[in-house]
Amino acid sequence: MSTSPSQAIPNLPKLGLPKVVIVGAGFAGLKLARSLRNKPFQVILLDKNNFHQFQPLFYQVATAGLEPSAISFPLRKIFHNTKNVSFRMAEVLRVDKESKVLFTDIGFIEYDYLVLAMGADTNYFGSKNIENFSSPMKTVSEALYIRNKIISNYERAINIEKMENRKSLMNVVIVGGGPTGVELAGAMAELRNNVFPKDYPELSFKNMKVVLIEAGPNLLGAMSPEAQKKAMDYLIKLGVEIHVSTRVLDYDGQAVTLEGKESIQTQTLLWAAGIKPNRIDGLGDEFYSGNGRLLVDEYNKLKDTEGIFVLGDQSLMPGGMYPKGHPQVAQVALQQARNLAENLKNLSKGKSMIPFSYKDLGSMATIGRKLAVVDLPFLKFQGTLAWMTWLFVHLMAILGVKNKLFIFLDWSWNYLSFDPSLRLLIRPKYVRVSERKELIEAKTSV
Repeated sequence: MSTSPSQAIPNLPKLGLPKVVIVGAGFAGLKLARSLRNKPFQVILLDKNNFHQFQPLFYQVATAGLEPSAISFPLRKIFHNTKNVSFRMAEVLRVDKESKVLFTDIGFIEYDYLVLAMGADTNYFGSKNIENFSSPMKTVSEALYIRNKIISNYERAINIEKMENRKSLMNVVIVGGGPTGVELAGAMAELRNNVFPKDYPELSFKNMKVVLIEAGPNLLGAMSPEAQKKAMDYLIKLGVEIHVSTRVLDYDGQAVTLEGKESIQTQTLLWAAGIKPNRIDGLGDEFYSGNGRLLVDEYNKLKDTEGIFVLGDQSLMPGGMYPKGHPQVAQVALQQARNLAENLKNLSKGKSMIPFSYKDLGSMATIGRKLAVVDLPFLKFQGTLAWMTWLFVHLMAILGVKNKLFIFLDWSWNYLSFDPSLRLLIRPKYVRVSERKELIEAKTSV
């Protein structure tokens, strides 16, 4: 429920400690809040959801490999018995940097230190049609929507007599050749090759295309040439149609228009082509770089402000090895949060702050069953060992013993049976009504 910004956020404890307000409970915000537990600060964590989302596994929710609750963790549970950390579910409206006040939809709050860790949203590069008709995957709910959409399409396709009229329902087009796009394409291809034919024996899945489109010359552009080549080989082996150096011009909900190539019929366009940092009112254009990230110094402090810090995807630290900003990946966010936690402790003791220095721990992507690529600073490898490494790293990064156990059991079952069991069509009633109308229209047009 929205309240007037002139009212303070109610029921916050008064601890008489320096107040650290953290906006966003992603990797950076949550890491910082956990690092300040039981330290001489009052920490107020704000997020529009009351749970933390593990973004690297969204694609497995979208392809029925994991249930949404397995990669989500309630924020309040994390801070049980932690008296100096409070959580409020809220949306930020604006910041008054002179008065050091943050305004939200549940009221305002004064701060000593404000930490912006609001992450990024989908970048449609100015195309309203793509924004309206494609499906992004930046939240658990969006991943669940994709799962519902794909399953719903096949439930509709099975009731359409002519093969030609089923193609747009069955084809899946993914835009973006980064880790998300590559992992999504591999998972979709495995569903098509091994699972959907058992669910829908009446349909010919030889007619279903899984298409991956990348504007750049290579998939996994940030990884090594060996990883790029292997990822391409693995996807081709799985039957994915790949278009590199290809721009998407438009999408009307029925066909994807490509630059210099024939359009592709599909009602499922999954958009993983880019991100743009979230913005907050109260900060003028002079605080932002050309790509929308906030300009910070070597301590992640927002330039020309007092007490405002920015972490993760929102921040840009010019100079050094990353003049255009650090990679927008989880490791950067976690390391910046850890460094800032130490710096806030140093400030409280009158000590000097420590400049941030990013240590690249490597990158990885999984393409399918026993198919993955791993780039470490000292070693590069692919195949089954890379796949097992990917599984271990992601399993260890998940919050909560119960979530780790559920994911391990799901992955074990999927590996042994090659049949993920979460292909359930769960949606609000109004969606079912609208899709029933679409089905009637599709059948009457045949």
